[in-house]
Amino acid sequence: MLDDVIEKLRKEFIEKLKGIKDEPSLLNLKGEFVGRKRGKIKSLFKELGKVSSEERGKLGQAINSFKSFVEKSLSEKEREIKQKTGKKKGEDYTYPGYRIEIGKKHLLKQVLDEVIDIFLKMGYHIETGPEVETDYFNFTALNIPEEHPARDEHDTFYLDFEKGKDKFLLRTHTSPVQIRTMLKKRPPLKIIVPGKVFRKDEPDDTHSPVFHQLEGLVVGKSISFADLKGTLITFLKALFGDEIKVRFRPSFFPFTEPSAEVDVLLDGDWLEILGCGMVDPAVFSEVGVDPEEFTGFAFGLGIDRIAMVKYGVKSLRYFYDNDLRFLRQF
Repeated sequence: MLDDVIEKLRKEFIEKLKGIKDEPSLLNLKGEFVGRKRGKIKSLFKELGKVSSEERGKLGQAINSFKSFVEKSLSEKEREIKQKTGKKKGEDYTYPGYRIEIGKKHLLKQVLDEVIDIFLKMGYHIETGPEVETDYFNFTALNIPEEHPARDEHDTFYLDFEKGKDKFLLRTHTSPVQIRTMLKKRPPLKIIVPGKVFRKDEPDDTHSPVFHQLEGLVVGKSISFADLKGTLITFLKALFGDEIKVRFRPSFFPFTEPSAEVDVLLDGDWLEILGCGMVDPAVFSEVGVDPEEFTGFAFGLGIDRIAMVKYGVKSLRYFYDNDLRFLRQF
């Protein structure tokens, strides 16, 4: 039984945590249990698909509870280790200063402006929304209920504040603005939503706890997947040049059906560039739009990812290191 596996892993984690004495060992334990790709908790979420729908909700909550326990325990152990060693994060008094110079647009801002300009020329309008969101707008209204495994991919920062039954968090994607827009405006709609999003990712070459997205939404009568493909191919040719080759791969997103990942061919390699799909009827029903009358498509892309691919940047860290040797190149 899956609940027995959870309890066994809990005991294993507690026992291993007792033996942790330094930060490298702590990081290894963290990767073992909450690693995004091969962590043991990630494996538990994958097993949910094998249980009955009646058990799934209860077991999903049990796994999330175990995950919260592990993360809290790791944080407490980290503070304990830092107190013993006297090491404080960010202390480095030897780092050289820089002269104050007249600045220019950051590369991410340059890429964001370029992407926005392409869609404005295609007739889109800009919508924005709050970076502090409610659980309802960030997940539930987008067909991601509390026990849904997709929430594990959106591990984010929850705030110590609730209003009624709704929790507040830093948004994990710009998609909540789709819901807010459809609640206040009726179709037809043709919008883009640029903005910062947040997830509890460990910083490395391809992950950051804060990054930038641009979401697109089109709703109207007789909107088809062909319209979606034509739109995205036109956009990618405007961004990378007319010779760029594009392919669509079947994928899954809770708020679109069917869904696809989009790749571009650069220097002989296919590189994933964005996700897209037709808006799920459940999302339309949630905001009071008749799915029998209207259809639509949505897409989302990471501005940081686009900048890395377009300019050959090897690490996401370069965008946030404030190293002028890097920034002056663009």
